[in-house]
Amino acid sequence: MSEKVEDQGKRRSAAFSVTGMTCATCAGTVTDSLKELEGVLEANVNLATEKASVTYDPERVDLPRMQRAVEEAGYGVIINELDLSVAGMSCATCAQTIERSVGALEGVFQATVNLVTEKLNVRYDPQRVRVAQIKKAVQDAGFEVLETQTLDVERERRERETWRQRWLLILSLSLAIPIMVIMVLMDFTDVARQSLMEWGNLVMFLLATPVQFVAGYQFYIGAYRALRNRSANMDTLITVGTSAAYFYSVAVLFIPGAVAFEHVYFDSSAMIIALILFGKYLEAKAKGGTSEAIKRLMGLQARTARVLREGEETEIPADELDVGDVMVIRPGEKIPTDGMVLEGRSSVDESIITGESLPVSKEEGDSVIGATINRNGLLKVRATKVGKDTALAQIVKLVEDAQVSKAPIQRVADRVSSVFVPVVILIALTSFLLWYFVGVQAFDVQEAPFTFSLTVFITVLVIACPCALGLATPTAIMVGTGKGAENGILIKGGESLEVAGRVHTVVFDKTGTLTKGEPEVVEVLIFDPSCPDMLAMVASAEMGSEHPLGEAIVRRARSQGMELYPVSEFQGMAGKGVRAQVNGRSVVAGNRGLMQEMGVPLGDRENDIGSLEERGMTAVLVLLEDRLCGVIGIADVMKPTSAEAVAELRRMGIEVVMLTGDNRRTAEAIAAELGIDKVLAEVLPGDKAREISRLQSEGRVVAMVGDGINDAPALAQADVGMAIGSGTDVAVEAGDIVLVKDDPRDVVAAIQLSRRTMRKIRQNLFWAFGYNTAGIPVAAGVLYPFLGILLSPIIAAGAMAFSSVSVVSNAALLKRYTPEIKRKEVKERP
Repeated sequence: MSEKVEDQGKRRSAAFSVTGMTCATCAGTVTDSLKELEGVLEANVNLATEKASVTYDPERVDLPRMQRAVEEAGYGVIINELDLSVAGMSCATCAQTIERSVGALEGVFQATVNLVTEKLNVRYDPQRVRVAQIKKAVQDAGFEVLETQTLDVERERRERETWRQRWLLILSLSLAIPIMVIMVLMDFTDVARQSLMEWGNLVMFLLATPVQFVAGYQFYIGAYRALRNRSANMDTLITVGTSAAYFYSVAVLFIPGAVAFEHVYFDSSAMIIALILFGKYLEAKAKGGTSEAIKRLMGLQARTARVLREGEETEIPADELDVGDVMVIRPGEKIPTDGMVLEGRSSVDESIITGESLPVSKEEGDSVIGATINRNGLLKVRATKVGKDTALAQIVKLVEDAQVSKAPIQRVADRVSSVFVPVVILIALTSFLLWYFVGVQAFDVQEAPFTFSLTVFITVLVIACPCALGLATPTAIMVGTGKGAENGILIKGGESLEVAGRVHTVVFDKTGTLTKGEPEVVEVLIFDPSCPDMLAMVASAEMGSEHPLGEAIVRRARSQGMELYPVSEFQGMAGKGVRAQVNGRSVVAGNRGLMQEMGVPLGDRENDIGSLEERGMTAVLVLLEDRLCGVIGIADVMKPTSAEAVAELRRMGIEVVMLTGDNRRTAEAIAAELGIDKVLAEVLPGDKAREISRLQSEGRVVAMVGDGINDAPALAQADVGMAIGSGTDVAVEAGDIVLVKDDPRDVVAAIQLSRRTMRKIRQNLFWAFGYNTAGIPVAAGVLYPFLGILLSPIIAAGAMAFSSVSVVSNAALLKRYTPEIKRKEVKERP
């Protein structure tokens, strides 16, 4: 580890951002917390720039200790970090050289090298040192900086592998087809047999050898690796089967006295390898398409960014952006990284992240997401997240993690696969011995016993397809999670995907999930005609209140362009209401309890007030000059798509439950409006997880839908937790499934996608198990005694290749799937 030496001797400097400061007192508190540390020589905190600058003795205090001191004072510290892969290190001295070289840069706080992982971690001040400078320091020290692997590198590697498989396929087919022609001529043409017998076998040997050891080289390598690890795989089956055919034929050709029968199998060994390579080639192309969604996400990253440096626009590579950089984004350009709008107004296409096709309006103070497209307006944006912290990077990582995870249903296939190859080899040997010693004679087979038995042995080995079993689940999970990402549904793993497809009950937290989570004035009833300005008076009084209901009244008045009046003698009464003098008049706004306390009779207005409450509203009663002037109905209004989501879930046979801390009367009114039959009301936040557990104890598979923060315990308790409306914070820990948009219909879409993905997995497993269950006995010759049918090894190889390709292709069909509720969204759009 190394830190920047600012001056000679034992003085070093550090500068870092401090969050949470709101006034000069905060800045003073942070300054004092730093100065109190032993070893800190000088500390200055700038409230305007939210920066702390510290001069210290590195032998007595270090940066982590300063960070803890600020955090213990109640504030946050932001220190930029950069991770680089470095090539060329061979010992600890190399690591120390890099640490010294990077640590000597102005603005670098710490540089740490992990020799084992060949990673360099740098903590630095982006205002004083740039990413490009850090990379140059590593290169100047004599080492190579390896960029994080990008889509282009992966595509290059994939294309190179596809080209290799295609070349091997062409080689094998160009040699195997002539072998087949020669064999057909020798077997079925008497004249040709006489002329070809002398040199035909030798020609087939010369043609088959490159196929066996050049085109088939990869199978030998795979079998060797499996053997070294004391296991067996598909390469083992191919190697044993084709080698048996090839080397027996070599013995017939060169050591005729060593074998009893002179039939050769060069055609079988060559064509088997050719067909399997054909299958591998098709499989590689199909698998490449299964991860299209994630490739498309990665490919949408901006390559360059236009930033303001000393008042001038400068174009730099996007990966050199740092937090705090001000970017200039013109219409039609991609937003290089996550940020906040400083100037300008525009609409931004966020469909690649959220799945929402309609552009979203952006203005000063709004956040924007990297890789989205600025449609129509010049924006100046300050970068708030870069590199691995951006929404796009988090989504890519989350989806990649999900794609390598296993669903519980895959365990069955894994258990079968673990013993599959040894069992197949045993079946092949048993079939060979039974036919050789018993079957050929018992069923009056016309061929020589050894020739017939060897054909059975090779066919059994070649037709077995453990690949289909292995690919059945992961390919479908890969496509399903990628498809989810396209629609703003981020599934964290195969288990979450499987469980979501089996959900019986969906529990919605009411606030912020089914409702907007922000109270709104729904109805204003004026009882006294002499109070036409009642709303403006109450809004004026509530200007001094921080209560959500008061804020809702103020928003309503301002939205209607009402003039707000001067206020004096403001008094907030916790849990009851407010009292104030507004424009010289006495105003009281509060609940029933406050009115009863003040002795205000409701009289015949009781029915009007009760009607609001029955419809799920909070009634704010208003007194002007001690007269009951009216009531304001405030409610956390429903999201416009909540009722549709509930109706679709019920249509799918899923029970819908609403969970809320509201009183039962209000909760049941809201539930009735949405069509929800079951309500769990008056539930304290700490008891939500217990309610979920109670539902699970009834044998239900429960999905909990909440905001991912306040509902974390309940989300964790549920069989599958769905964190809704997380926006760009896709790394919500508590949610098994993260729904980027704040739309309850995405809950339905997530379940529909999970069900369709699980259907594909079951189809694939059924095909894989069915193919092997039926194919291996037929290859072993069970139909021969009854129907005279015996599979050729070449046909078996073709069937095996088709089996793998069909499983991958079936999974790839998911790319065309759109959840049913999403199709309705598209139809409803103007």
